[in-house]
Amino acid sequence: MIDQLQGTWKSISCENFEEYMKELGIGRASRKLGRLAKPTVTISTDGDVITIKTKSIFKNNEISFKPGEEFEEITSGGHKTKSKVTLDKESLIQVQDWDGKETTITRKLVDGKMVVFKRMRKKL
Repeated sequence: MIDQLQGTWKSISCENFEEYMKELGIGRASRKLGRLAKPTVTISTDGDVITIKTKSIFKNNEISFKPGEEFEEITSGGHKTKSKVTLDKESLIQVQDWDGKETTITRKLVDGKMVVFKRMRKKL
């Protein structure tokens, strides 16, 4: 699966991004700007380490990890998280755990394009 996701992808949309930013506490004006950002995402591998680089006109972010292993991450929104990324036959699924919240970011290919779904929930 990771072989299909390797490469550089230009974002054209991100499902649930407005709700995601709102849950993060991002103000209305910044959310408007955030919706305008169409980041470029580059996914690469070096042995068993996967790197995801996200570049936009507002912020850049890079994470490197081994699938299934927990790692610390500082998100582009400045939150310190415990993250874990897993692969299934169709998707790269990243779960971020921070401040009693959990964010799931799913990246998958649909008709030759990368689609990103973001979902946040409060942990009980």
